Amino acid sequence: MKTLLYALGPMLFDSLGVLVFAVLLVAGAGIFPATIAGTVVALGVVGYELARGHRVAALQWISLASVLFTAAATLLTGDPRFVMAKPTVVYLIVGTVMLRQGWLNRYIPPEQMALVGDVMDRFGMIWAALMFASAGLNLVIALFFTQWWPLFIGVFPLASKFGLFAIHIAVVHFIGQARLRRRAAVSVVTPS
Repeated sequence: MKTLLYALGPMLFDSLGVLVFAVLLVAGAGIFPATIAGTVVALGVVGYELARGHRVAALQWISLASVLFTAAATLLTGDPRFVMAKPTVVYLIVGTVMLRQGWLNRYIPPEQMALVGDVMDRFGMIWAALMFASAGLNLVIALFFTQWWPLFIGVFPLASKFGLFAIHIAVVHFIGQARLRRRAAVSVVTPS
């Protein structure tokens, strides 16, 4: 549970602008207010980190860029097909960034890196695969099953990410505990 809470905070903080934008759209606030609110929140997140003298994480920069880009495009075009297809572009960008080894390291306590760092790297690739699959699925739904897109965008992205997040945390915890037990058994057998 400690690892879950440690990871959840930065993950939500990194995506806060996009989350506000999406929640307001789904809630029916309209494109203009959702766009403005998401943009202000994304700018606020990055500004907060910079004001504290902290390094801004890659996902925070991506969140800000995606909100700014989609805000401008949405307000300029007003084209609903663009609104429906734009998550595909965001997923592709996020998936590409997630291919970088070590991007998940900030989501676990530093003392656990030696224990499960390799598992985190493997899950980084699984997260990237989920983003690429989400991109493809969003595009297919937006173009060919347009009437189902609001339901899809309201359910699938959140459900798939929370599902993978739960699996990720459970597997990392299980492997970490197994490795700790193995280390304890080895230290009992071979005293130093």
